[in-house]
Amino acid sequence: MAIDQVRAHLAQYGMAERIRVFDVSTATVELAAAAVGCEPARIAKTLSFALEEGCVLIVCAGDVKIDNPKFKARFHTKAKMLPPERVEELTGHRVGGVCPFAVKADTAKICLDESLRRFETVYPACGSDNSAIELTLEELARITGGEWVDVCKPAQG
Repeated sequence: MAIDQVRAHLAQYGMAERIRVFDVSTATVELAAAAVGCEPARIAKTLSFALEEGCVLIVCAGDVKIDNPKFKARFHTKAKMLPPERVEELTGHRVGGVCPFAVKADTAKICLDESLRRFETVYPACGSDNSAIELTLEELARITGGEWVDVCKPAQG
């Protein structure tokens, strides 16, 4: 199970005990925010996009969406989300629990969007559709090795 792999991954950083598992779904930003008790924007959603050499996972604030021109300028391809049936194959996580931890390093590149920088802490999923962990941005960057990018825009507008 992916959450067990995430737990083992986070244990390397002394953070496995910080994973929160809920009796309710956290599969969407709104559900995760309700379970965690925070504003939806602080949910660090992980979006998976196809690249020629695998995929890129964009970890971004819960209130933004991909800005197609910025994505194309950064990755030299159109932003095309992975089909649900390929998500687990390329990332190691099922839809609803995709996260930037314990991913398939040979096929999944991790990027952290600038939209997260307005928060001290954020809540990414932990490999299941009912889990989350609160991390500082420094912790998130260190644990994921993710590269900072600017490929999102506000969802409204």
